[in-house]
Formats: sequence, structure tokens, C-alpha cells
Amino acid sequence: MSATGPMVDTPASNRPAAAIPLELLNSIRRIEIRARRLLNTAFIGEYHSVFKGQGMEFADVREYVPGDEIRSIDWSVTARMNQPFVKQFVEERELTVILMVDVSASGAFGSSGRSKVELATEIAALLAFSAIRNNDKVGLLAFSDRVETYLSPRKGRQHVLRLIRDLVFVKPQGRGTDISAALVFLGRVQKRRAVVFLLSDFYAKNYSATLRVSGRRHDIATLAITDPAELALPVRGLIRLEDAETGQEVMVDAGSRKVRETYHRLALEAQAARDQVLSHVNVDTVQVRTDEPYIKPLYRFFQRRARRN
Repeated sequence: MSATGPMVDTPASNRPAAAIPLELLNSIRRIEIRARRLLNTAFIGEYHSVFKGQGMEFADVREYVPGDEIRSIDWSVTARMNQPFVKQFVEERELTVILMVDVSASGAFGSSGRSKVELATEIAALLAFSAIRNNDKVGLLAFSDRVETYLSPRKGRQHVLRLIRDLVFVKPQGRGTDISAALVFLGRVQKRRAVVFLLSDFYAKNYSATLRVSGRRHDIATLAITDPAELALPVRGLIRLEDAETGQEVMVDAGSRKVRETYHRLALEAQAARDQVLSHVNVDTVQVRTDEPYIKPLYRFFQRRARRN
């Protein structure tokens, strides 16, 4: 973590005013419009059916009728009224949703009109609006190789718009990706169980143990983001490849069939290794790509979860 630490949320009255460029305001507005359009489809119903309350809370009592569970009898009211009454419970609906978004340097890459971090921001916006529509609280943890921004969970449209703004506006201090450090930070600030969406390309190391531990405390779903150019080289002769997170460069002959096949094989092996790690830590994973609509993979994820519930 940096010497100054992550940017954390403060009350609006205590924050200095800052002019937001018109281009960023337009970007935020476009993201909101698209998220709301998708939300007005059946998506909100899918969200509600999967992410139910964390338990039951007492609501009222009523007179006992034959067939009621004996365990539900409220003995104090029964004694006072001189006839049996049973407790009634309702689902404790409100959830806390945390959006963990990888904003490291590799997220700036995109070959299909949008970068990986732009895709992550749009998906995060959809999930955030779904949460507040369901009366859930939503928070943000943006990270690279350190925690860049943390917004504690709250409700309301203005809070979601600030969440989107922070993702669009963020200028990461770190280049690399440290998922483990971000999860440790989450463990410190979020003591109660939460629904956690972790959006990343997972170009990181040594996070499986921490993710497994966090998965015991929270309900974690991972969204693994891929760009098609990461899987296949274009056919165009000599090109320079750069690792966005380390800055290391290498020249390759993309016109060579052998080079392209080797690149593709190594990329698929890296992706398979990532998927294996995620499956072994027992968290749900959604595969999304920058060149494909993301709503279908999300629907399939919700449907899998609904069948399991």
C-alpha cells in the first residue's frame, strides 16, 4: 500500500470541490443509461432470486392454528394471553454488496473498442444499480498492487454515481495486481458477511489461499475478464509486445505461424491455470470478454446460482 494509503470516502461536506471534465461526465452518464436499460429487463429479477437475505427476523405473532410448528410458539405471549400464539418471521432482505475492481495497468488494454477496466466499470455499474434497486447497500474497493479507492457500503443513486465516477476517474498509483492484499484489506473493513464481486483479469500470483479464506467469510463471485488479443496474435510481421504491469518488452515475428501457435498455446495454458485456481478455491466464476456481450454470461451465472439455492 502506498505511503499515503488508499482514497477512502468522506462526507460530501468535508470533500474539496473538484471539477470533473465534461468527457468524464458524459462517460459516467453513458454508463448509467446503459446499466439502467439492462436493469429494466429481467435482470433485476435474476439478481433478487439469487441474492436473498442472510436470515430471518422476527416480525409479529399470531394465534396458533393446527399444523403450526410447536417450536414457533411464543411462550411468553401464550402465557400472557392464555392461549397459544406463534412467532412470525420475514426474510432479512438487506444485503451488503462489495464490488472489488482491478484497476491495474493491464486493465487499460483493449483491442475491441473498450478496455478491460471499462468493461469492469460497466458491469460494476449494473451490479451496483441492481443492489440499490433491491434495497441493498453497495461499496467499492478498487485495487492494483495496492488499494486505490475504498467507498464504504451505502444506498442510493447518488452513491452509485459516485462509485462509477471514482472508477472512471481513478488514476492508479500502482501498475501490478495484488489480489491477496486487496482481500486482506476487505477483511479489515468488512466484518459482516457480504456478497463480493471480484472483477479482474487475474494477472496475479499467490492469491488462492487468501481467496479461499475470504470465501469462507463472504459470498464471493469472480468475473474473469479477457481480451481476444491476449489469446491470439495478429498476422502483421514484427511487433513489440509489452507487459503492461512490468513494462518488459519483447519483439516477436507475428507473421510466423510457429510464433502465433506458441503464443496461443501459452495464452490458453495461462487461462486454464487461472480457471483451475478459481475452481479449487470454491468460488463461482463468470467468464467475460471485451469483444462479446456480458449480459448472457451473467444470466447463466444467476441461473446456476438459482438452481443451487
